[in-house]
Amino acid sequence: MEERDKQLWRIAKKRAGFKKQLASYIIVNGFLWALWWITQGRDDVDDGGMPWPVWSTLGWGIGLAYSYYGAYHDNREEDTMKEFQKLKDKEKR
Repeated sequence: MEERDKQLWRIAKKRAGFKKQLASYIIVNGFLWALWWITQGRDDVDDGGMPWPVWSTLGWGIGLAYSYYGAYHDNREEDTMKEFQKLKDKEKR
């Protein structure tokens, strides 16, 4: 494989992994919220209590946000090439 193909392969693996993690997040947290609502949700809302699925949703959501960034916005090779090009252009002046 060429170097560019290897980079694209790594990006594709990260994005596929993120999509699987997102699907798991939606399914599991949807189940937890439904379980909370069925078992005691209406009573907690009336009492002003904090729903317990909030913690799993927030905690996992933070990890999911990092995975999203890594899969779609963290392109170190491209950032390095841009910086290299800036330095070359500056040196020419």
